[in-house]
Amino acid sequence: MTANSRPARTARTGTPAPQAQGTPGTTPLVPRRAASSGLRPAPLASSVDEITRLRASAPDAIRLACAQRTPFDASRLARPLFVLAADHPARGAVAAGGDPTAMGDRHELLARCVEALSRPGVDGFLGTADLVEDLMLLGALDGKLVLGSMNRGGLPGASFELDDRFTGYDAPGIAAAGLDGGKVLLRIDPDDPGTADTLAGCSHAVHALAARRLLALVEPFRTHRVAGRVVNILEPDAQIYVNNIAQGLGSTSAYTWLKVPVVDEMERMMASTTLPTLLLGGEGSGGPDERYAAWQKALRIPQVRGLILGRTMLFPDDGDVAAAIDTAVSLVDQSPTPPRSSR
Repeated sequence: MTANSRPARTARTGTPAPQAQGTPGTTPLVPRRAASSGLRPAPLASSVDEITRLRASAPDAIRLACAQRTPFDASRLARPLFVLAADHPARGAVAAGGDPTAMGDRHELLARCVEALSRPGVDGFLGTADLVEDLMLLGALDGKLVLGSMNRGGLPGASFELDDRFTGYDAPGIAAAGLDGGKVLLRIDPDDPGTADTLAGCSHAVHALAARRLLALVEPFRTHRVAGRVVNILEPDAQIYVNNIAQGLGSTSAYTWLKVPVVDEMERMMASTTLPTLLLGGEGSGGPDERYAAWQKALRIPQVRGLILGRTMLFPDDGDVAAAIDTAVSLVDQSPTPPRSSR
């Protein structure tokens, strides 16, 4: 989808944007729940404009929204998951679907996130505090597994890209906001001295999350520089190498999960770990059919516990967010569920 064809403030092309009751000129992203329903408190905001008003005049509304969020039911971790990821913009990575600034339009990105999160079978969300808090105010994260993105300092193209500093959430902040865990990006290039600090930072994050019994999602890549540009090496042996480093981080791996790409020889690559693992999407070079087929095959591997997808779902080639999400969720629903313990 190009910038010229992107719909304004709604994630579905051709769908007229409804007006918020009593707030002329704004676009509601979620309907208000009746506060008297006895089920859940009404969202504190129903439009992007209301979010800005609350942020300006009542910033403590964010704390209230986090406190009143319906928590995730941890028993759902026993079955495969589908998690929506949208932590890319905090690294300045805003390109998607052929548009170099697609994710840079916060109104559009929020609309697409809200639509995706409303689809049946979407279990969770990964993002930085700005997006998580916007979606909290909109009531879009009720009952979801919410993961805070932690190290976003490795800006693409920067000389310090692999010195991936922790500029986002930390473990105390994740706990204070009532989130369910955190995610770290671990890119390893033995020739880049910045890798050492990133390794230490990721290890500290895993330890701090585990100390609070919070999920620690580690996304490892073997990287190198090509003409000065950091490139991930998406090969089985390279992924085996970084998986083993990632799963050894911290003083315990009890709460550690991995987030890995689909590569050739997935069974051999996944034999490198016993940790629960989510498959990432990336934009890739193949079309949607090839991506769906690769995910479906990989989901048969016992350690693979679901999908965590972002740009390919939020900015699909045909612009239909709901259809992209529903198709991906159907793959997760078809994946085998490990037998329950007899204890």
